[in-house]
Amino acid sequence: MSFTAVHPAPLRLCRSQLFVPCNRPALFEKAASGPADVLSLDLEDSVAPDDKPQARLNLIQGLRDVDFGDKAISVRINGLDTAWCYRDIIDILEQGGERLDLIMIPKVGTAADVYAIDMLVTQVEMAVGRKKPIRLEVLIESAMGLENIDKIAGASPRLDALHFGAADFAASMGMRTTNIGGPNPDYVILTDPDEEGSRQSHWQDVWHYPMMRMVAAARMHGLRPIDGPFGNYGDPEGFKAQSRRSAIMGCEGKWAIHPSQVALANEIFTPPAEEVAKAQRIVREMKKGHGAGMGAVALDGGLIDAASIKQAEGIVRQMRMIRAAEKAQKPGKSVKVPPSRKTRKSKAK
Repeated sequence: MSFTAVHPAPLRLCRSQLFVPCNRPALFEKAASGPADVLSLDLEDSVAPDDKPQARLNLIQGLRDVDFGDKAISVRINGLDTAWCYRDIIDILEQGGERLDLIMIPKVGTAADVYAIDMLVTQVEMAVGRKKPIRLEVLIESAMGLENIDKIAGASPRLDALHFGAADFAASMGMRTTNIGGPNPDYVILTDPDEEGSRQSHWQDVWHYPMMRMVAAARMHGLRPIDGPFGNYGDPEGFKAQSRRSAIMGCEGKWAIHPSQVALANEIFTPPAEEVAKAQRIVREMKKGHGAGMGAVALDGGLIDAASIKQAEGIVRQMRMIRAAEKAQKPGKSVKVPPSRKTRKSKAK
């Protein structure tokens, strides 16, 4: 390992990140009682300009009144180039209580974008005496953001995760595709002709480079990489295929833009049973080896060492969190919603 230490973000479960538009507050309770690991309450793309002030009020009320259980709660604010961004942060942190965990910054292009949000969040936290510091998620969805990704990933100690947004990235790059996170039939290579002159075409992953670039930058700075949306929510097999590829590349989870995608993401980003069993064996065998003064031990005909145990311990910790989440997610569980402040005042009278 390098002498330069990488300090990972606090461990949390993020297999699925369900987006909920804040102009539809009736969805808050349903999402809270569902199986998504993270809820992203959205003030940006899913909310029309005229609806944004009311959506912000809906969000504040939801943060105060809805029981979200142990889920991580994020809000995607409006971009720094809009008239809504600063008010999103100030109003939510001043009026929304302590329940919010994360703020997602969209369309980040430079490290200065993160610095600006960090400064504003810090000032509001000091002003209101907030006890739980807000962490930041960054959405990479432009050529500028990808070019500056290393500086962006190291821009603030509040940073928690990097996300990749395929649709806006494609627009920024001038790509000839309208797919949101899926494959494109024109992005192929051809084999050489066979003896009869026939050639086969093989689809390629048009998102591979920006995704791998994002994963590397995230891991370099101890952040968690999260894959963005798969637009065709009527294609579960396509969603699972893209999720498997993201998981192999090192992502910890994927967006769900429709509730039907949540269970699919949870399935793909839950380590397979055999992988968990092997990780548990590695931890046990390495513990025995260390007790016997050995730095590496043999397992199933292969050598395991310090790097192996680090990976194995991560899998074991993740499974503990998954089992705890599944235990809390009981069938038919209802969300207890405390009365709003207005209701409490009227009852007191």
